[in-house]
Amino acid sequence: MDIYRAHVLVCGGTGCSSSGSAKLIELFEQKITEYGLAKEVKVIRTGCFGLCEAGPVVIVYPDGTFYSRVKPENVEEIVSEHLLKGRKVEHLVYTDHATHEQNSEKALEDINFYKHQHRIALRNCGVIDPENIDEYLAMDGYRALEKALTTMTREQVIDEILKSGLRGRGGAGFPTGMKWKFAYNSVNDQKYVACNADEGDPGAFMDRSILEGDPHAVIEAMAIAGYAIGASEGYIYVRAEYPIAVKRLRVAIKQAEEYGLLGDNIFETGFNFHLFIRLGAGAFVCGEETALMHSIEGKRGEPTTRPPFPAVKGLFEKPTMLNNVETYANVAQIILHGADWYNAIGTEKSKGTKVFALGGKINNTGLVEVPMGTTLRTVIYDVGGGCPNGKKFKAVQTGGPSGGCLPESLLDTPVDYENLIAAGSMMGSGGMIVMDEDNCMVDIARFYMDFIVDESCGKCTPCRVGTKRMLEILQRIVDGKGEEGDIEKLEDLAKTIKNTALCGLGQTAANPVLSTLRFFRDEYEAHIKEKRCPAHHCKNLLQYKITDKCKGCTACARVCPAGAISGEIKQQHSIDPKKCLKCGACMEKCRFGAIIKE
Repeated sequence: MDIYRAHVLVCGGTGCSSSGSAKLIELFEQKITEYGLAKEVKVIRTGCFGLCEAGPVVIVYPDGTFYSRVKPENVEEIVSEHLLKGRKVEHLVYTDHATHEQNSEKALEDINFYKHQHRIALRNCGVIDPENIDEYLAMDGYRALEKALTTMTREQVIDEILKSGLRGRGGAGFPTGMKWKFAYNSVNDQKYVACNADEGDPGAFMDRSILEGDPHAVIEAMAIAGYAIGASEGYIYVRAEYPIAVKRLRVAIKQAEEYGLLGDNIFETGFNFHLFIRLGAGAFVCGEETALMHSIEGKRGEPTTRPPFPAVKGLFEKPTMLNNVETYANVAQIILHGADWYNAIGTEKSKGTKVFALGGKINNTGLVEVPMGTTLRTVIYDVGGGCPNGKKFKAVQTGGPSGGCLPESLLDTPVDYENLIAAGSMMGSGGMIVMDEDNCMVDIARFYMDFIVDESCGKCTPCRVGTKRMLEILQRIVDGKGEEGDIEKLEDLAKTIKNTALCGLGQTAANPVLSTLRFFRDEYEAHIKEKRCPAHHCKNLLQYKITDKCKGCTACARVCPAGAISGEIKQQHSIDPKKCLKCGACMEKCRFGAIIKE
C-alpha cells in the first residue's frame, strides 16, 4: 500500500462541482506531478464538507488547513508553497464570518460552523472518497453488517433499532424499529426494503449529499434491514436530477457486489440481498410512500389510502419496509456501537442527531448535523453565522412545504419532533430556510402554496381544488387586491384541506399559510387593509420616492426605462408613480441614498 505524507481533499459534492472543483482536482494532480510530489501527495475527491457557502473547499492533511473559494489560479500557489515548502497560503484560508478569524492554527472541529455539530449520518462525508470501497472499509464499513449476520438474530437487530429510539428522518418521525417490526411480522414468500431518496422539498439537499459522500452507508444499512425483516431485494428510489448521487450509488453497488457484500450468500451466512436503483422524474408527491412505490412499479405516482400499510402490502403487493436516506445512514452506527450509545444523544423522545440543509438569508449556507434538542438560535447564529449584511432575522422555515415559519420569539425552541410541532411547524426531512427583514411573509406563504399547487398529483379534490383557491387568494393579496374576509377564507380552506386530503402531503399543504397567519397576521392585514407591504417586497404595493437627499445628478433619470423621473440638474427630482415600473434601477444607481421604497 502506498504511503503519502499529505492528502489534498477536494469537495466533489454538487455545490462545489458546480463551482468547478473537478477542474481543481485535475490541476492539483497536474501541478503535483510537475513539482515532483506525485509519490508524496495524493488528491482525493470527497463528498460534501458541509460548508457549501465557502466552496470550492480544499482541505490539506495532516495539518487540516481549510482553504475556501479556491480558484484554478490558486492551485499552483498551494502546491508550491504549502505542499512543497510547508508554508500555508494565508489569504486562501477560510475566514469565519462572525469572528473574522482564520482557521490557520485551528482544527476543523474548532471552526464555529463545526463546533456545535455531532456528525453521525454525515460522518464520512468530506472524509473519504465515495467511489472507493476500500476507504469506506477503513472507516469500519460493513462491520455492522457482518456483526448483524454472524452474531445477531433478526429479532435482536430489530430490538437494537427499537431500543436506540431512532425515528424516521423523512418527516413524520415514526419509530424506525417499529416499522421494521411490522414488516418482520408480515408473513409472505417475498419482502422488499426500499429507500426514499426523492427529496422534493425546496432548499433540501441532505439525502443528496449523503448519497454523494457516503453511498455505502445506505447500502450497508439496507442490507441490514433486509436481513432483519427477511427481504432479499431492495430498491433505492432517487430522483434523476441527482446525477452525481446516482453515479456514485451505481459505482458503490457494483463494488459491494464484487466484494461479496451484496448478492448471494453474504459472509457465507446464506443471506441473499440484491439492490436496485429506480430513477424518479422529480415529482414532489412521490416522496409519499405509497406514491413512491407505485412509481417504482412503473405506475402513475399517486398516493393510496391506508390501511393496508406498506409493511403488509407495499411494493408489488408484498410487505415492504421504507425509510429515507438519513434514517438508513444512522443504522450501521447503531448496530456497531449499540442502542445505548445512540440513545444517549438527543432528547427524551427525539434521539440522535438531525441533518439540516441550512439556506436562505444565512451566512454559512450548507449542511449541518446537530444533536436533537439543539436550539434554533444555536443552529442559525452559532453554526449558521446569522443573517448577512447586518440584516435582522425575521423567521425560519422548517419542514419545507409541509412545515411552518417560526418567528424570532421562538428562536430558543429546541429542535426536536415534539417542540417543532408545538411551535406550529414540523421537523420534515430537514430543510431550514432563514428569512430576514426584507422577506414578506405573505409572499413566502404564496411561494410555498404555488409549489404545492404545481406538485399536487390532483387525485383528491381538497388538494387539487382547495390549494388552488388558496393560491388565488394569496396572489390577490400580494398584488394589492386583497379583500376583507380573505384571511378567514384562507383559514377555512386550510382546515378543510387538513382534515380531508388523501395523503400526508395534502394534509400538511396549508401549514406555511397557517403558521404565517399565526405569527405574522399583521402583515396580512397591512396588505389587505392598508395596501402596504411592510417588508417593501411586493412589487404592486411598492412606491419609490426621491427624498431631499437628492443632489440632482440625473443618474437615476438616465437609467429609468420608463422615463418616470423628471427634474432639473442640481435640483431634487421626482418620480411619476403612474409611469414607474418599480424595477428598482433608480435606487441601485443612486449614490446618495436619496431614493427609498415605501
